[in-house]
Amino acid sequence: MNGITIALSKGRIFEETLPLLAAAGIEPLENPETSRKLIIPTTRADVRVVIVRATDAPTYVQYGAADIGVAGKDVLLEHGSEGLYQPLDLKIAKCRMMVAVPVGFDYENAVRQGARLKVATKYINIAREHFAAKGVHVDLIKLYGSMELAPLAGLADAIVDLVSTGSTLKANNLVAVEHIIDISSRLIVNQAALKLKREKIVPILDAIASVVGSCVVKS
Repeated sequence: MNGITIALSKGRIFEETLPLLAAAGIEPLENPETSRKLIIPTTRADVRVVIVRATDAPTYVQYGAADIGVAGKDVLLEHGSEGLYQPLDLKIAKCRMMVAVPVGFDYENAVRQGARLKVATKYINIAREHFAAKGVHVDLIKLYGSMELAPLAGLADAIVDLVSTGSTLKANNLVAVEHIIDISSRLIVNQAALKLKREKIVPILDAIASVVGSCVVKS
């Protein structure tokens, strides 16, 4: 395709990206939540949106199946961002990567004594680096579903997960005890596409940057 392909995931990222794309004159013609299509045309004949899993967006952009994409910083840190140009922090889908434990669990003491913790997470690499930097020994348990269940069922002492409002933690008698990193979504661009389709891509980046209130990081 000579036009531009944008990789987006359903849900919060898609919804919060819509106003940014609109600034560039790009509006999807169908809602992915109700449409069965995975490739969605837009109001611009030369731009289409492909619907992918959030964790797959960097892969589609890295290998050129998409020219532009949106991915959370958590995904980029966990799965790598090699070969991707990241010109903009879009400041959307904001949340925090946190360590959480059951209410009453003495996390501070457990860490200070150097006890070996069982930690459930889908962010294995992020968790490993965090605890290694603290000199804490952990057994990491990879899960894909609801992390909050792991401590309640006795599978883990703690979890590492994204926290937005904290309401889910509270509902499951858990409490956040340590902040790891702030998370937001980033615009990612295939570096080869930026060179070959520069005349089409740069105006899109500039239009989005004007809405975000940031300057495009020069490649």
